[in-house]
Amino acid sequence: MKGADAEARAEAHLRALGREVVTRNYRIPGGEIDLVSRDGAVLVFTEVRQRRSARFGSAAESVTLRKLALMQRAALAYLLREHGRDDLPCRLEVLTIDGPADTGTLTLLPLEG
Repeated sequence: MKGADAEARAEAHLRALGREVVTRNYRIPGGEIDLVSRDGAVLVFTEVRQRRSARFGSAAESVTLRKLALMQRAALAYLLREHGRDDLPCRLEVLTIDGPADTGTLTLLPLEG
């Protein structure tokens, strides 16, 4: 359940930033979005990554190009299925937690492009 703990902390953080969390764990075959939130008029798709220790790299380093491509695909599917269009204002980001899910260092990384 450590993934669920990290996602719960991430959701609380996004709410504290004033965002409305729309859904958690949106799944399509081959992809998933951990959190979908609304930041004003912008939909934000958030991947949550946690690493208890840096032995195998940081939480940010665990995000691969393949994971980003799958995330982008899932975000597009969400837009089309839930809103019937793919031209809504949106962005992707990664929220990392380095250390324990409840006390580790939390960082929000916007993704460009």
